[in-house]
This record gives sequence, structure tokens and C-alpha cells, in this order.
Amino acid sequence: MGNILLIVICFILGIVFRRYSETTTSNIKFPKETPQVLNSFIVYISLPALILYHIHELQFQKSLIALILMPWIVFIVAIGFFVLIGKTLFDWQKEKTAIGALILTSGLGNTSFVGLPMIEAYYGKEYLSYGLLADQAGTFFMLSTLGIILAANFSPNETTIKLNLLSSLKRVITFPPFFVLILTFILKFYEYPQWLKQILLTLGNTLTPIALFSVGFQLKLSEIKENTKYLFIGLFYKLFLAPLMIAFIYSFFPMDKSIYHISIFEAAMGPMITGGIVAISYNLKPGLVTLMLAIGISLSFLTLPIFWYFFH
Repeated sequence: MGNILLIVICFILGIVFRRYSETTTSNIKFPKETPQVLNSFIVYISLPALILYHIHELQFQKSLIALILMPWIVFIVAIGFFVLIGKTLFDWQKEKTAIGALILTSGLGNTSFVGLPMIEAYYGKEYLSYGLLADQAGTFFMLSTLGIILAANFSPNETTIKLNLLSSLKRVITFPPFFVLILTFILKFYEYPQWLKQILLTLGNTLTPIALFSVGFQLKLSEIKENTKYLFIGLFYKLFLAPLMIAFIYSFFPMDKSIYHISIFEAAMGPMITGGIVAISYNLKPGLVTLMLAIGISLSFLTLPIFWYFFH
């Protein structure tokens, strides 16, 4: 449960230090650009280190393909779901960035920093490898490829309003985590020395505290009112519709019960922190993203036991 406490503490610290920094009488001063600096550290250092370490160590097995496919199914369906809503219920032109933010937060689950400790707590340590597989080969790989293409195309920046396939691919290839992902596949034939593993693991471990501090620092509860409709639809998809969809689809295929149950459990996780950081770095409605992360992760602690009760 240490990971869960770390999430809560770092998130609260971000909120506290923001409040103190805005108080004129306080000696604690964090600049307004703090989240941008922290997010850049994550994208250029923390996340590449995690990929270099975990993807290199990952061993693929055919019997576990369902765990790998689960995040892809949830994300691809999220694209269709939110694009359809955006074009039928929302003003697509005005709310395009909100749709992109919802896809990246509702379509990607927190399958590592919340997922792994929750799997250990509810199913046992012996099933942590299932969680790692779903996270590294599924969620992280999805974010590093299709997630970056989507973020670039939904970005409000003038240079990314009209992206063709070539420019989209260029953005993916030059995105540090994806470049590192390709490098990692090449390095799978090379055994890392122990000192390199330790360095990568140490750098990768900075992602959770820095990301949560950044999210907490950017949180503005005053923005809940203007984002109510987005939050309701986004959280409904992530916390309820996505796991129920996986439970329904996977019920038609023969598979080990433990794989079936953990696939549903992982699909029910709150929004992915790193996906939210990527959405913020592409300026996809940062206020909505921080609310989705904060409220979604918090609510998942209440909804996950429900799915465990019915699917275990």
C-alpha cells in the first residue's frame, strides 16, 4: 500500500505548495512554470528510463495476449466513443481539445502506480507479473504510439491544427519515450550491466512523485463547474463502461479465470498519470486533465472493490 500512500502524499503536497506560493506573505515560492518544468523532466528523463528498464526485462507469452490487448481495446473504443459524442452532443470545433483530453485520460488506465499495488492487495503478489504485462506491453506501448499521434492531432497549437500522416509520424518518432521504446527493442539482445539497471530504475522511480506533485500543483477545484459534463462522461466511461465492456467481450473467449478477472480489474483503474502529463504537454485542456486524474484516481479506490467482488 506504500505506492497508494505515495500518490496521496505527493498529490496533496502539490496542492499545498501551490496555495502557499500564491500567498504573498509566504516564504515558499514555486514559480507558475513549475508544472511545465516537472512535465518536461518526466517526458525526457523519468518515462524513457522506465521504458528502457521494464520493456527490456519483459518476457512475452502467447497465453497472456488478452492482458496486452485489453488497453488497446479500451483506448480504441474510447476514440470512437468520445469523437461520436463530440460530433453529436458537443460543439466539435470549440471543444476539440476537451475531446482529446478525455480520450487520453479515459482511454488509458493507471495500470502501474495504482494498478500494481491494488492487484497485490486484492489478488496477491503472484499476479503482479500480469499487471506489468498489461501496463508495459499494453498501456505504455499504446501511449507511446497511438496516444502521441492522437495528442498531436488534437493539440490547439497552430502548428498541429492540420497534421497529415507524415507530420504525425514525425512527431511520434521525435517524442522521446517512443524513440527510447524503439531503442529498447534493439537493446533486448544486449544484457544490461547491473549498474545501468540501478540507474534506470532510480530515474524511473521519480515519475510517480513528480507527476503527482505536478498534477496537484495544477489542480483548480474552481474549474469543476465548467467541466462537469466532461467529468461525468469521462469518468463514467473509465470507471464503469470500460471494465464492463472488457468483461462482456472476454466472456466469449476461453481463457484462464485469473487472466479474465485481472483484465477487468485493470480496465477499471482510474486515469493514467503519464497519459495526463502527455495531454497537458500538448495543451489539451490542462484544467480538465488534472480534474480527471485527481477525481478519477480517488473514485477508483471506491469502484475497484466493486469489480473485485463481482469478478474474482
